[in-house]
Amino acid sequence: MRLSRQRRMVLDLLWLERSHLSARDIFEKLNNQGRNIGHTSVYQNLEALQSAGVIECLDRASGRLYGYRSDPHSHLVCANSGEIQDLDLVLPAELIHQIEQTTGFTIESYSVLMTGRRAPAAAKLNPTP
Repeated sequence: MRLSRQRRMVLDLLWLERSHLSARDIFEKLNNQGRNIGHTSVYQNLEALQSAGVIECLDRASGRLYGYRSDPHSHLVCANSGEIQDLDLVLPAELIHQIEQTTGFTIESYSVLMTGRRAPAAAKLNPTP
């Protein structure tokens, strides 16, 4: 894959932000930085980068979000804000084996999606035993 100036701009922004952004977010952030790039170019470059396995694409009800990572990893989604955090989660070998036995599949890689809400700040500071 040829790394054009526009692809480099998109990648640099995703690596800098380290979050999951929509194509519109990427377009707006780049143009606010004085980088002239069109909507179509953003979409085309995101599709090319995702197809090449360089970035990830998450399909959400609100639309597609793009992230800087392409390696297998899991996600934690805040039910209040919709914020997505990357997680490097390792499931116990016994659980993987149990899933394989139950389903007849050989697990090659996995991604877990978890949804939750942030604990109130006071609860984090004074957890009860």
